Amino acid sequence: QVNFVVCQLFALLAAIWFRTYLHSSKTSPFIRHVVATLLGLYLALFCFGWYALHFVIQSGISYYIMIIIGVENMHKYCFVFALGYLTVCQITRVYIFDYGQYSADFSGPMMIITQKITSLAFEIHDGMFRKKEDLTPSQRCLAVRRMPSLLEYLSYNCNFMGILAGPLCSYKDYITFIEGRSYQLQQSEANGKEDTKYEQTDPSPNIAVAQKLLICGLSLLFHMTITKTLPVEYNIDDNFRATASWPVRFFYLYVSLMAARPKYYFAWTLADAINNAAGFGFRGYDKNGVTRWDLISNLRIQQIEFSTSFKMFLDNWNIQTALWLKRVCYERATFSPTIQTFILSAIWHGVYPGYYLTFLTGVLMTLAARAIRNNIRHYFVESPAVKVCYDIITWMATQIAISYTVVPFVLLSVKPSFTFYSSCYFCLHIASIVVLSVFPLKRTQKGSKKHETIQPVWSKTLEEENLLQKNSYSSTNNSFSQKQEITCRYQTLKQ
Repeated sequence: QVNFVVCQLFALLAAIWFRTYLHSSKTSPFIRHVVATLLGLYLALFCFGWYALHFVIQSGISYYIMIIIGVENMHKYCFVFALGYLTVCQITRVYIFDYGQYSADFSGPMMIITQKITSLAFEIHDGMFRKKEDLTPSQRCLAVRRMPSLLEYLSYNCNFMGILAGPLCSYKDYITFIEGRSYQLQQSEANGKEDTKYEQTDPSPNIAVAQKLLICGLSLLFHMTITKTLPVEYNIDDNFRATASWPVRFFYLYVSLMAARPKYYFAWTLADAINNAAGFGFRGYDKNGVTRWDLISNLRIQQIEFSTSFKMFLDNWNIQTALWLKRVCYERATFSPTIQTFILSAIWHGVYPGYYLTFLTGVLMTLAARAIRNNIRHYFVESPAVKVCYDIITWMATQIAISYTVVPFVLLSVKPSFTFYSSCYFCLHIASIVVLSVFPLKRTQKGSKKHETIQPVWSKTLEEENLLQKNSYSSTNNSFSQKQEITCRYQTLKQ
């Protein structure tokens, strides 16, 4: 863990140097690709030793599969190989070396590389094989229409900005950043008419980086001082379960799981700051003209802590992974997309039984929360006073439900997880089943031409937000193609 933090701090300094001395206006994309890749592999070697070879092996074999299989089926083979290779490494690490240890192990970066390998394979398949009219708006705009070179592929997977903690980004956005192509922002007025296009100069990320480093410092301080005093394991302590009242137990459940989150806030916000320091992550200006550096941000802390629905929490937690699950699984699933998406998420996270208990419980919670929201929320939004009371109640219910769901994710093993759930008499599992029995659940119509309008677990709002992010970058090599890309994305937003 110390190595991980040291490497990330070194990556932050390297990012500042990279933006200052290897800016796209000063050097070629080839040099930027080479330096970004070599620095990334060096950090991986320093942090994980010879285990870093797995990153190169997984990327190299996946690239070979892409070349020999062809664009028609390579996405399937790359998906199976990358996820299978990750799973084998996780099984080896967990059941042979250090079961239950919270070390910063080499499987963490492999999880990000697996996302990148599978995402790019699907994007190439969409861009080079499928017909444009068969794609959803987001698939059309992310589609890659040429095979990347080996250097571009390794740079995308193993660059120093994201090799240790991500986050996932689209291949188009990464290549646009490396090549330093000019981009245009297209403003739209309130009446929907297009405003003038204009060339945007390279904005400074310094303020955004400083703000994110401040969040990192506060998160780390909270983790080192508060988290250890509120262990999640105390929820299954025999004496605590025997003596504490139900309100006290649920209150401790909430605060103990809330205290477990800052370590993720620290790691993901620092990773975001590193990318921003290198000049990557800008997505335009808000309505007040303030720069926005959240193109690849992985979380929104305020929305997480004040979520009033299960969906709202998922929309703002591990955002890029949620988008990855949506694009490679949910949108393409032929049956039970919600269940398939949660199962894929569990497999990707690892092989601890607690992960599967958490995500299977998450299926129930998500469907029940969706049913309640669809059937009763509209009764409470007319009066502002009533809506405030409704929001307070749903906030409390959401925080308890989230905490209840993720306890096995932290405890990892079957026995302690079932000890916790049985001590609560599986109350929220039973409540979710009752809700699904009483309230009708709207069916999704997979396979229809209105595929892109389906409301997934992760919410259309998040996808629209991501599409809006893409407006900040052009994704082609000449001005005519840039204009086409911007028009495509603007029309997508209007849809």
